[in-house]
Amino acid sequence: MNGWTDEKIIELIGSKLETRRFEHSLNVAESARYLAEKYGYDADKAFTAGLLHDVMKNASPEEQLKVIAESGVELSPAEASNPKLWHAIAGAAYLKTVMGIDDEELYLAVRYHTTGRAGMSLIEKIVYLADYISAERGYNGVEDMRRLCDESMESAILYALEFGIPDLVKKGSVVHPDSVNLYNEVIINRQGGNK
Repeated sequence: MNGWTDEKIIELIGSKLETRRFEHSLNVAESARYLAEKYGYDADKAFTAGLLHDVMKNASPEEQLKVIAESGVELSPAEASNPKLWHAIAGAAYLKTVMGIDDEELYLAVRYHTTGRAGMSLIEKIVYLADYISAERGYNGVEDMRRLCDESMESAILYALEFGIPDLVKKGSVVHPDSVNLYNEVIINRQGGNK
């Protein structure tokens, strides 16, 4: 990982993130480790992905857009219209362009931890769900989410989408097509796939 140990990453995110966000990142890393052990993925790598998932969360919108532009990524209309999505895109770009981490699994786990997407790998699912169940989370339904994560990743992902998509609609926010595609994938799988 180009010399990046978890200790160095913790130092980096400690300097880049507000205290509450730093603690959240440590908690997501622990939740990611737990889910990795449960579902048969490399627990150390999942921990690292959890540490990194919000690396750009407290950067200014201008800094996020600069990192995105410098990495050559073009925002879709749905992404451009929703600044809350920028930190994940910028975070993935930051891994590659600033930290020099050329690990596609880590890149995608950071990139899609907010929206999800159809065809997510195991590490992408782990970080996506770990973000919902980290220790400091206290939203209405978090205990149901934690229970579902213990039972089935697919059920937990569906619960997250059923919680998140209507909330975005109520607020008049754009729903990212990746989230819609993920929802459709889960529903199609539950119906027995394409017939």
